[in-house]
Amino acid sequence: MNDILDLLVNAGFWAATLRIACPLIFGTLGELICERSGVLNLGIEGIMTIGAMSGWMWVYKGGDLWTGLLFAAFVGAAFGLLHSLFVVYLGLSQHVSGIGITMLASSLSFFSFRMMLPSTTTPPKIVPFQPVEIPVLTHLPFVGEVFFSQTPMTYLAIAIVPLIVYILYRTPLGLAVRMAGENSMALEAQGINVLSIRTGAVMVGSALMAIGGAYLTMSAFDAFYFGMINGRGWICIALVIFASWRPGKALLGAFLFAGIDAFQVRAQLSSSARIPYQFFLMLPYFLSIVAMIVMARKARYPKALLVPFRRGERT
Repeated sequence: MNDILDLLVNAGFWAATLRIACPLIFGTLGELICERSGVLNLGIEGIMTIGAMSGWMWVYKGGDLWTGLLFAAFVGAAFGLLHSLFVVYLGLSQHVSGIGITMLASSLSFFSFRMMLPSTTTPPKIVPFQPVEIPVLTHLPFVGEVFFSQTPMTYLAIAIVPLIVYILYRTPLGLAVRMAGENSMALEAQGINVLSIRTGAVMVGSALMAIGGAYLTMSAFDAFYFGMINGRGWICIALVIFASWRPGKALLGAFLFAGIDAFQVRAQLSSSARIPYQFFLMLPYFLSIVAMIVMARKARYPKALLVPFRRGERT
């Protein structure tokens, strides 16, 4: 019990929680935007993988970090466009297309990596984003170490949450996105192209997913290796349900999962632990499933989610 209390008052634990949460924040918000428009994007795992590889490769080949981040977002948006062509314009199964996008993007990531670096045996490294110290605030006890000694991408992840809240709930564009996922025929009756709204939402959401993957190779770590996404994309899908499709609750869910993940890492290293380490590895995912089941019972999902839009038909 004392070990847990010591952990909860440790600034390093909360700083690690914030870093672990960041790729989940990007991925969850990206998936949330897609689903708010009525499109399920199961391609998130592959899009995060190719975002991680493409952003890292751009920097490794001589580009700077910020343009590498933009390149990763562009690649993610391109896969979002491909997904949209299948499910928005052709009305194909969103489940099948999403899984296909994940397989394609993941395979293409590994293939491209091997083609560009055929003789590499250990992952090459880059110089990632470095922590930015904010005058005065960085030196505040506890708070400074947790919140004000992070990399620029961490600040970007936090700042993007209120931005998306504002766009979704305070702008005509956000209203159009939400209506596309609730009542697409009513949106069409207002003279707004539902297909364009959904396509744009999926592309923007996929770009955010790719940025979430790029966070791992360009901020959290300094290299790309196979399997580094490690199911984070699927966790993001669960967090959208946990959040009831609301950005603020999505942020809370990302911190909750990250906190459990940070705890299990430290619990494994604890000399007093007598529990097999596999239990701690399982813990974040098990609790995520439990939380999703509990929250899903009360969640109000977008009514037009998974429903293809065809002019002249009721959704």
